[in-house]
Amino acid sequence: MASPSDHKANIIDGKAIAQTIRNEIAAEVQQLSQKHGKVPGLAVVIVGNRKDSQSYVNMKRKACAEVGIKSFDIDLPEQVSEAELIAKVDELNANPDVHGILVQLPLPKHINEEKVLTEISIEKDVDGFHPLNIGKLAMKGRDPLFLPCTPKGCLELLSRSGITVKGKKAVVVGRSNIVGLPVSLLLLKADATVTIVHSHSQDPEKIIREADIIIAAAGQAMMVKGSWIKPGAAVIDVGTNAIDDPSKKSGYRLVGDVHYQEACKVAGWITPVPGGVGPMTVAMLLKNTLDGAKRVIEH
Repeated sequence: MASPSDHKANIIDGKAIAQTIRNEIAAEVQQLSQKHGKVPGLAVVIVGNRKDSQSYVNMKRKACAEVGIKSFDIDLPEQVSEAELIAKVDELNANPDVHGILVQLPLPKHINEEKVLTEISIEKDVDGFHPLNIGKLAMKGRDPLFLPCTPKGCLELLSRSGITVKGKKAVVVGRSNIVGLPVSLLLLKADATVTIVHSHSQDPEKIIREADIIIAAAGQAMMVKGSWIKPGAAVIDVGTNAIDDPSKKSGYRLVGDVHYQEACKVAGWITPVPGGVGPMTVAMLLKNTLDGAKRVIEH
């Protein structure tokens, strides 16, 4: 028996798993094209010029090109009015070549995010954030047309790594509309026993330590320590936090919400940051777009 200090968690390679999924999608896109003469179309709408948003959007557009999905690029200025943005969304709703519409968040302060997202046709809501899709996700026996990409990616990482969710204790750290809340609903649908830890939870450490599966999505750098993790647990780290690192050319490095070095010595499985959940989010967006296109083209 190896001593505990020799323990090394299985690294879940999100980059490799995402690439496998992208290859599967590319093959299906080619089939659609050959059989029906049509390919999936994804409209990516970005407002303003936030550096992080732009890099996400470029990544999404590049990924589309790689699998043969046609991307419609809508770049709007920071000052665009809410009415103009909504008119743009309506135009995309009406375009039969567009099967998915993604509005990159966050939007500028003067635009009501909820109003814009509700305007997206539920059949084209590839981000899965339309209140109707989230509502169906929350209800037993109902299926949303699309699942939100990051939560869907988290569950895909678990299933493709052979990790059972049914009957397991899962703890989700964070309750955002984008990750924490929907991932806890997905885990519930998959028959896990789910607890959500948030900023008002008392003794988060005690709760997290009981988890067989931890989904860390709080946006707090290295918040979950190795000592908080039950030996053998599966850890999915959704966090991406920049911390100062003078040794790096950029002056910073990216870390997750979990203390990776410590966690590796205790956990059974863990996703790295970067190279874990990130690539899966983009792969799931492509998958949602393909599914949306298939619903239209094949019927």
